[in-house]
Amino acid sequence: MKLKTAMTKNVLLAIAVGWASTSMAAPVTTTALGHNSPTEFIDAPFMPYANPAAPKGGTLSLDARGTFNSANKWMTTGVAMIGTNYLYDTLMTGSLDEAFTMYPQLASKVTYDPDDTSWITYHINPAARFWDGSPVTSADVKATYDALLNKGPMYIRSYLGDIQEVQIVDKQRVKFVFSSDDNKEILLTVGQFPVFAKSSVDTDFEKITLTPLMGSGPYKLSSVDAGRSVSYVRDPDYWGRDLMVNRGRYNFDMIKFVYYQSDEVAFEGFKSGQYRFRSENKAANWATGYDFPAARADMITKEAISSQNPVPMQALVTNLRRPIFQDIRVRQALTAAYDFEWMNKTLFHGQYERLQSYFHGSELAATGTPSAEEMQVLSPLLSKLEPVQREGVLNEWQLPRSDGSGFNREGLLQARQLLLDAGFYYSDMKLFQPDGELAEIEILMTGETISRVLLPYIRNLKRLGFDATLRQVDGPQYYERMRRFDYDMVVDVFAQSLSPGAEQLGFWGSAAADQMGNRNTAGIKNAVVDEVIKKLGSAKNREDIVLYTKVLDRLLRAGHYMVPMYGKSSTNVAYWDQYRHNDTLPSNSVGIDYWWVDKAAENRVNSYLKQ
Repeated sequence: MKLKTAMTKNVLLAIAVGWASTSMAAPVTTTALGHNSPTEFIDAPFMPYANPAAPKGGTLSLDARGTFNSANKWMTTGVAMIGTNYLYDTLMTGSLDEAFTMYPQLASKVTYDPDDTSWITYHINPAARFWDGSPVTSADVKATYDALLNKGPMYIRSYLGDIQEVQIVDKQRVKFVFSSDDNKEILLTVGQFPVFAKSSVDTDFEKITLTPLMGSGPYKLSSVDAGRSVSYVRDPDYWGRDLMVNRGRYNFDMIKFVYYQSDEVAFEGFKSGQYRFRSENKAANWATGYDFPAARADMITKEAISSQNPVPMQALVTNLRRPIFQDIRVRQALTAAYDFEWMNKTLFHGQYERLQSYFHGSELAATGTPSAEEMQVLSPLLSKLEPVQREGVLNEWQLPRSDGSGFNREGLLQARQLLLDAGFYYSDMKLFQPDGELAEIEILMTGETISRVLLPYIRNLKRLGFDATLRQVDGPQYYERMRRFDYDMVVDVFAQSLSPGAEQLGFWGSAAADQMGNRNTAGIKNAVVDEVIKKLGSAKNREDIVLYTKVLDRLLRAGHYMVPMYGKSSTNVAYWDQYRHNDTLPSNSVGIDYWWVDKAAENRVNSYLKQ
């Protein structure tokens, strides 16, 4: 897939790096897009982490939690089954080795004006077909995006909020018109979403059903065992199998997800071969749990796969919609009560890192005191911050540390004083809020895995005088309460890419705090945060992205909106010794879609399991 001329290619690369060129007046048509990032593989025959000679066949089996009642995760009700992304193609697809670049999938090319980024036209590949053999057209794209914008989850509507109109140019061309040319990344963002057949969108988009919307993806839904498992089968007639991004990809004949209600039961299922590829998120298992017969028989492979992506921020989120959390000193106290050092030593075998940043482990993380460039951004904004946040922004950041003894005496004393300073008081051995209400906190959770981490924290909150409880609910109730922001505190995870942008508004933006179903679980409403996110969304080069992300990182940390927990910069995976991957793995992902089954090894595993 080459550009029409060398001149056009050079122009594209200039745009990809900077998005600003005063020398061009005419629109550009190209086969790849990069947001402040070069498109390194535009002329490559396949992605560097793919093996184009990988054999096809076998089954990839993985685990999932909870339950499901729907095949559509793009609606506002129901609990969707896992794995539905395999059913659908997107207009373009991203690279797992670059910050934010997109290569052709349903769209073979795009046309846009680098001097006027208020629109972009995607050219649908004439060869693109849905499963029923009908062509994918611009009408399908328009119907899909109209449904997402009007009926989809609120966080999606927010993410795509800059779309003003989706226009059908002709059967193969669809034009996205944006409300302004400020959001440069929206040109790529609109290429990331699945495209459904218009006939399905018109009749079935809002139905809670186990029949998926018509797609064009590499897999079809094969079988569903309600609440227990879901399987997808590779489509032998998949139209896009020879695309550059798909060479060496989608090698499994079947992908199966097996559902469990708890991680303990799921681990036993893995040991017995009920599923054969596992992401291991439990430190104790990784340290001592893989001493079972199959592992001793060399049937199990353990691998820690590194990543340059930011470590997902896993944190105990305080719901600022609740009056008890409005005072920043209360939120500081809740952080001081969290004893990471003891937990890491006692529960996690010392395997985890304390997350000191919302972009931990990447070049986007703010370190030390603000640089001169950061101060240029911050200085006009400091007067708008409350004193505690202002101080936290300007100083070198360090979360409280305990001695690891399990008592956390210094942390609890600090937390107690912060609560007293905030007007809390003690009476009859109980802690009360300044308005006389009992200081009560309920932490919402589903499943059982996280309870062993939360119970020690609950104990520390009780030592401070809080009437603290842990509320466990089933999956559907949990998701509904999350949609309605019906919780005091909850554990949430915020995964980030190497190219943050407008999606940050959904995480931390003031408008998202009032939009039911959006991702601002903390309920943050901070004008300075909004302003910095706006600057990040309109960044003109990679340096600006890094700069504004570091400033945003400082603001979020200093706001004490949540209690950062733990994480690590690599992904631990364990699998039955039948799966293989390329020697070169993606820099930003495990890249499971590019793995394959070694048939001889699979036969060996199957023979072992039959014993």
